[in-house]
Amino acid sequence: MARFLIQRLLWMALVLFGVSVVVFSLIHLTPGDPARIMLGPQADNEEVQRLRHELGLDRPAVVQYAIWLGRAMRGDLGKSIVLRRPVVGEILDRFSNTIMLATAAIVISFTVGILLGVASAVSRGSALDRLVMLGATWGLSLPSFWFGLMLIIVFSLHLDWLPGTGMTSPVGGGSVLDIGKHLILPAVALAVVPLAVIARYTRSAMLEVLGQDYVRTARAKGLREQVVIWSHVFRNTLVALITMLGLQIGFLLAGAVYIENVFSWPGIGQMLVDAILKRDFPLVQGGVLLVSTVYVIVNLLTDIAYAYLDPRIRLA
Repeated sequence: MARFLIQRLLWMALVLFGVSVVVFSLIHLTPGDPARIMLGPQADNEEVQRLRHELGLDRPAVVQYAIWLGRAMRGDLGKSIVLRRPVVGEILDRFSNTIMLATAAIVISFTVGILLGVASAVSRGSALDRLVMLGATWGLSLPSFWFGLMLIIVFSLHLDWLPGTGMTSPVGGGSVLDIGKHLILPAVALAVVPLAVIARYTRSAMLEVLGQDYVRTARAKGLREQVVIWSHVFRNTLVALITMLGLQIGFLLAGAVYIENVFSWPGIGQMLVDAILKRDFPLVQGGVLLVSTVYVIVNLLTDIAYAYLDPRIRLA
């Protein structure tokens, strides 16, 4: 186990280094000068050059990256060019909102997706099975941002049941109930694609296990069908579902960029879009690095969980 953890930690460091290089290169290759954007099109070249020197943007790209990487390894991601505030504090403030949204989407997608997948597998070939698979196919082909807009139009504009934008109400907002009401629509929009994936994956895994000899033996013993399904069949699909959990967390963090902008949810996705448009290099680099770090940590925890869920797996 110790050897496995050391190897994975080294790979994590290598992956994060590669992510930092790619993001730094892409953001510096995009057209647009942060100093010019901040000062406006009417500013003269002398003012722009003075601001570029103040921000360190007149140095070679390799030097800028080396300085940024050295500070990042000490936990200092620099200051936002536009906001003039520490990047770490700005990211952590926004990331907590993204975690809230992603957690709600995970609960919805896994709870509903597993139940639908199990029901579909148990009633294979029935009308319910066909309906679930049709819905899953529809969910997989559905753009989440378009679905979010449809939710706003139906449930916010026409029915006026739920708020369509923001995280709190402008007047008297901020309570748990108020945040929960604002969370429902973006969480559902973010969960629709992973829900469809999980439903199909659960059905496939369940059908594979249902044909095993030990399942027929359990039924021959006279065990109730519910016990066979949940204690014998579903339990042996958990390893596959843990794999999906690790993959879907990465999808949810990436998908949050679109959903947060559709619903004006003040998370890291909306922050990254604003930072890219304003060429706020430190904020973009810090945000992407944080999301990448969370993703590789989740994958590490997923691999470790295998050993506890399936004793046949051994980590060398």
